[in-house]
Amino acid sequence: MHPDTIDAYGEELYRALRGRFTVAPLTDREPAITVDDAYRIQLAIVARKLEREGVTHVGKKIGVTSEVVQKTLGVDQPDFGHLTSEMLVDDGGAVAVERLIQPRAEGEIAFVLKRDLRGPGLTPPQVLAATDCLKACFEIVDSRIHDWKIKIQDTVADNASSAMLVVSEASALPDRVVLTGCRMQLEKNGAAAGSGTGAATMGSPVHAMTWLVNQLGERGIVLRAGEIVLAGSLGPLVPVAAGDRMRLSIEGIGGCAVRFE
Repeated sequence: MHPDTIDAYGEELYRALRGRFTVAPLTDREPAITVDDAYRIQLAIVARKLEREGVTHVGKKIGVTSEVVQKTLGVDQPDFGHLTSEMLVDDGGAVAVERLIQPRAEGEIAFVLKRDLRGPGLTPPQVLAATDCLKACFEIVDSRIHDWKIKIQDTVADNASSAMLVVSEASALPDRVVLTGCRMQLEKNGAAAGSGTGAATMGSPVHAMTWLVNQLGERGIVLRAGEIVLAGSLGPLVPVAAGDRMRLSIEGIGGCAVRFE
């Protein structure tokens, strides 16, 4: 795809993000668009956020790692996106739905790094050795594509459908958590809204992390010490609206809460 076209789609999706409107799927308009094209569009959006808004980079997210989410969205492979400072919400804090379009929430495990990670070729033990702690996390996803009608190229271009994140104050050391078996419980307005285990995330959240590190390395991107990385959903995507209150707990790690106003 020509650089001018990449830039034009980056501008369109950035304006949709900040203007709170949706656009037609890119895959309908550009049938030949590749995943690599989509990641270049993603970077164009992130560059606009950094340059125009003065926000800072805080981490990465891994998306569509679980079978239940892949089936919900009709996407058959994971992806990643970039997290910036204006996306962070305090544990127990409020998310203004007026900032969003068609939001959904999901429960995840967040890795906080103590050392840089540079792929490709890294292994799960190397990823765990570079991890400072694990936290429970809500990711609030959103789509700037009409009615979530996305293919993998659409969600990648749209910064992996990212919107906001809520990271728990509580944390756990990575060697104290059974990552494949730890159970997540999700509540919405006091009622059960979903559950899952670490195995839902590519077999283990550390497998998802290793995939990310090596994918980034192939693109010349390094994960830096201090970055937060969301390893992917442990359960279903839950639609949210003003007035909703959500809470999650992850066995061995802790929990967090968020409300929507």
